[in-house]
Amino acid sequence: MAEDPDEVEEKTFPDMDLAQKVFLLECGLDAPEVLEATKTEILSVVKQDAMAPYYEFLCARFSWNVDDALLAEMTAANTTELAELKETVSGHEQHDGETEVLDALFAIAKFFARIGDKPQAFAAYDTIIEKAKVSTGKKIDAGMHKLRVALFYLDTSAAKKFIDAVKKLAEDGGDWDRRNRIKVYESIFRLTERDFSTSAELLLGGLASFTCTEVCSYEKFVQYAVITNLLKLNRPDLKKKVVDGAEVLSVVQSLGPLPAMYEGLYHCDYQSFFRSLVPLYDLLLRDRYLSGHARFLIREFRILVYGQYLEAYKSVKLDTMAAAFGVSNSFLDSELSRFIATNRLSAKIDKVGGLVETNRPDAKNAQYHSMIKKGDVLLNQIQKLARVIDV
Repeated sequence: MAEDPDEVEEKTFPDMDLAQKVFLLECGLDAPEVLEATKTEILSVVKQDAMAPYYEFLCARFSWNVDDALLAEMTAANTTELAELKETVSGHEQHDGETEVLDALFAIAKFFARIGDKPQAFAAYDTIIEKAKVSTGKKIDAGMHKLRVALFYLDTSAAKKFIDAVKKLAEDGGDWDRRNRIKVYESIFRLTERDFSTSAELLLGGLASFTCTEVCSYEKFVQYAVITNLLKLNRPDLKKKVVDGAEVLSVVQSLGPLPAMYEGLYHCDYQSFFRSLVPLYDLLLRDRYLSGHARFLIREFRILVYGQYLEAYKSVKLDTMAAAFGVSNSFLDSELSRFIATNRLSAKIDKVGGLVETNRPDAKNAQYHSMIKKGDVLLNQIQKLARVIDV
């Protein structure tokens, strides 16, 4: 059955689902037959959208043999389509107004985004942004399109520049909807930068008004919000915004191991929390934004839950704590020793007594030592300045 032309026009480019499939093929976690099926799906999308530049990119990345006939066919189709789009722009410039010209320029930019030509897509959207008499709203739209192209390729250096640019434009006159969309885009970008604190706040704030399905699905967005906010929220806020959060509960069936984690953390069911870390690690490894941070996140979750458990005790037997987490004494001893040595947990292990003793820092004493240290630094700087002045 042929596709409805209107539905094709509404499709957003670049296709983030395609980028995820390419990532899964690249990381190679699936069985060979699954990877082969994924490759077939990728090539099907490439052929359907005549993505000649992206096909060359994929062949280079995966060392595929180039199908010269297919590449020539797609390149010819791209050349013909681009010529028609440019002719449309020229026609509107001669006979119509600025609105029609702007729509035609957006069509060219979206064409380059569709076929996977990153440099040309950036340049085409820049043409719109730099054009005279373009509204701030349209410039923001073009900037967010550029940002989506950067995220498609995980070009984080370009994405950072585009985020800063669209935020500045929004300050000059962005409407409520565009400001919300910018926050969603920024929250995804912050994930790639491991800025989970900023991302957590943006993700949680964007749950109620999320509309950016061109970046990720709502279910995936909620996953990101839960993962980051587990590390950030205190217990009352965790209960209110995650455990009992309406947005989270609405998609709870699609959150994998996360419900067991936030329920386990809130209700102090540490075995359940720990068991959930294994499937969570697999989930993280298969996510193109979080894969590079998987080990870091699992470590931070372990530190979080160890810290919460120890907070209730002045001292606790090592075997009692190991039983609470469902792990062996030797594993827990090794874990706690490493985190204590790096000052991530305020405790010490009594090997003879088989105890873990908490060592909560004195806040006033810490402030005193911090003031002394900063004072010494300031005195040294003043002495250096005095010597320069004397000279």
